[in-house]
Amino acid sequence: MTTTQSPATAAGTFRLGGEFTVRRLGYGAMRLTGEGIWGPPKDTDNALAVLRRAVELGVDFIDTADSYGPYVSEELVREALYPYRDVRVATKAGLLRTGPNRWIPCGRPDYLRQECEMSLRRLGVETIDLFQLHRVDPHVAADEQFGLLADLQREGKVRHVGLSQVSVEQIEAAGRIVDVASVQNRYNLVDRSSDAELRHCTEHGIAFIPWAPADAGNLAQEGNAAHDAAVELDATPAQVALAWLLQRSSVMLPIPGTASLAHLEENCAAGTLELPRAAVTRLDAAAG
Repeated sequence: MTTTQSPATAAGTFRLGGEFTVRRLGYGAMRLTGEGIWGPPKDTDNALAVLRRAVELGVDFIDTADSYGPYVSEELVREALYPYRDVRVATKAGLLRTGPNRWIPCGRPDYLRQECEMSLRRLGVETIDLFQLHRVDPHVAADEQFGLLADLQREGKVRHVGLSQVSVEQIEAAGRIVDVASVQNRYNLVDRSSDAELRHCTEHGIAFIPWAPADAGNLAQEGNAAHDAAVELDATPAQVALAWLLQRSSVMLPIPGTASLAHLEENCAAGTLELPRAAVTRLDAAAG
C-alpha cells in the first residue's frame, strides 16, 4: 500500500478534552522498554529513533505510563522528543510494577500524587497533557481516586484526566467528580468486550483510546477476517485492524506500539487505508 501524504495526518483529528486537537493515530510507548516490557531497551538508539520517526510520520499524541519499564518509557520519551513541539504526551499512574509480569493496582491518593510529581520531573514538564488512572484500585474508595485526579487538575499539574480499563458505571462515577477526557480500554477487532464503553464515549465526546488495537499481531493467520481483507486490499492485517477501528467511531484514537521502525511505518500507513463497505461488514461480523 502506497501513500502520498503524512500517514497519521490522513487519519483525521480529535479535540481531546475539548481543548487540543490531536491526530487520531497515536503511538503507544510501552513496547520501547526491554523484553517482557521490563527494564531498559536492548537498543536505546533504536527506541529513540522510533519515537522521532513517529513524529515525522505525523503522530502528535504519545501515550506512556510510569509502570512501563518502570519509568524507562517516560525517560525515553523525554530524551527523544523534549521539548515536545506540537506533540501531546499522555501518561498513567495507578499500577505498581514489581516484576516483568506483576501489575498491582494502587490507587492510594498519596501514591498517585507521588507518581504524578515523578512523571512531571521525568517528562520535564510543569503540566501533564493527559494524566490517566491506570486502574481503579478495588481496595481504595473510587471517589478518593477520582478526587485526587480532580485535585491535581485544579493545581495545574495535569491538564486533562483519563481512565483506563473501566466500566460505563465507573466513567459516570468519575464524571461526577472530574471531567473525563479519555477512556483507555482493551479493544480491537477480536476483543469487543468494551463495546458499551465505546458507545458511551461516542455519545459523550470522550476520546476512546484502545490498547492492544492490533491484537499484538495475532490477526495474521490465514482465514482470519483481517488477513483476508489485507490480501484483497494489498495491506497488512494490522493496517486493516487499525483502519477498522478508525472507521468504527469518530472518538477512536488508536495507539499502536512497536519497537520496530518498519512496523511503525506500516502502522502509521493505516491512516490512509479506507475500507470498502463490504470489508467493514465482514470485519464487523468477525468478533472473537
